[in-house]
Amino acid sequence: MAIEAPYSKYRKTNFKIAIVILVVLAGWFVYDGYYNEDFKKEHTGANNKPDSTLVFNRQSPPWFILAAAAAGVYLFIIRSRKIIAEENELTINDKEKIPYDAIQKIDKTHFESKGFFIITYNDKDGPEVSRRLSDRAYDNLSAVLEHLVAKIS
Repeated sequence: MAIEAPYSKYRKTNFKIAIVILVVLAGWFVYDGYYNEDFKKEHTGANNKPDSTLVFNRQSPPWFILAAAAAGVYLFIIRSRKIIAEENELTINDKEKIPYDAIQKIDKTHFESKGFFIITYNDKDGPEVSRRLSDRAYDNLSAVLEHLVAKIS
């Protein structure tokens, strides 16, 4: 029976909120910079030269859209991240597979208070590696930890 810990819904939602905020800001600045006559009059000098606020409102929207697109691409990339505790190994993001017999120790002293635990294991190449897993990055991590402790003990 495999136990899954998907990437945190909280973090995914934060990216979605950031995308919406960036797009709204871009729209607001386009409106103020090009269409709002009162704003343009207020931020234009005596020689019809725009001040720094009007210049910013005209030049920043593409950067906000670019940032929103970057956040959307990153959200698309992380959408399928998860930790899977299978019968014989721990799989992290479908890339890193850690066999249970390679795990040296699990440090869960900070799991209750700070929400993370550290797995120390021997890599395929031989060196000892420590991997920190946080419940702020993955949901259902406590079930994975319980499964790991049961398999290692």
